[in-house]
Amino acid sequence: MASKRKDKSGSSGDRVVYSEFGSSGNAAFERATPDLPPNQQELKVQASRKGRKGKTVTVVSGFQSKPETLTTLAKQLKAQCGSGGTVKDGTIEIQGDHAQTIQQLLTQKGYKAKISGGRG
Repeated sequence: MASKRKDKSGSSGDRVVYSEFGSSGNAAFERATPDLPPNQQELKVQASRKGRKGKTVTVVSGFQSKPETLTTLAKQLKAQCGSGGTVKDGTIEIQGDHAQTIQQLLTQKGYKAKISGGRG
């Protein structure tokens, strides 16, 4: 028997069947993140090994900035520490134990950075 489905384009996953709020896309559901100046942000810097197969990573959390700001800051921190890293879920992760260095760099940039926790 022949198939009753005639749409062979393969893009059926992109098709919007019903949209209650119009065609504005997902912009209405995105969370607004305030872009506070550095002196109003209190950051936590900690070295962690959890879930990283024994590799130490320095995690900086507590940001209230736009993703673009985090990306540029992460790039600067990676360059100063001489290691790789990434931005994940509003936090910056730098490979290696650079808690002291990162805390000093963030303080120089005007952030209120504090080292928290022990060695993970």
